Amino acid sequence: MISVVLSLGLGFLIFEVPGRRRGAHQTGESAGNLRQIGLALLEFDTDFGRFPDSSTIAQVKERDPSTTIPLGLSTSNELFRQLLVTEVAPSESMFYSRPPGSGPHRRPDNNFVGTNALEKGECGFAYIAGLSTTSHPPDTPLAMAPLVPGQRKFDYKHCKEFFGGKAVILCIDCSVRSLPVDKSGRVWINGKDLFDPSQPFWGGKAPDVKWPE
Repeated sequence: MISVVLSLGLGFLIFEVPGRRRGAHQTGESAGNLRQIGLALLEFDTDFGRFPDSSTIAQVKERDPSTTIPLGLSTSNELFRQLLVTEVAPSESMFYSRPPGSGPHRRPDNNFVGTNALEKGECGFAYIAGLSTTSHPPDTPLAMAPLVPGQRKFDYKHCKEFFGGKAVILCIDCSVRSLPVDKSGRVWINGKDLFDPSQPFWGGKAPDVKWPE
């Protein structure tokens, strides 16, 4: 929050510029939602031996054969729906994060019956598929925001306006990190870009990023 002082004749007017407050609010909300997602993912991993991916879809359907929620593997929305089917996620609210772009955005309506589950725009987090608590170290990034759609970089302008210049990143150990984003949209860890396959936590393999719809 920034305080600005203006001189008005013999007096002074002090007012607050809301930019930082807005950024802090969005960062806090997104970080809190990521922690809830992390707890749901850990419970899912305990039940199925890994986090939601293509290999767990059949098991999830077997757990609830009557589900009408569509499960897929192309987007984070589709993979996160497995958390709703198995009821480790009690609502859609935790999947909200203000998405990049200046256009209108929607908050989850918590109607997740059938095709209403995590509809387009109701999920703001990208997700890394193919991970588990046993296959990767605890500091491995698991979900994050706000990624540029279809790219392995963060939206710098959006981060600056709404996230205090930082990205929010959930790791396998359920910790949430708020890390600076440079003007090229990169987050640096260990002196390397977050998504660099040579990062110790990726084990030499490029992460399988699933972007939100």
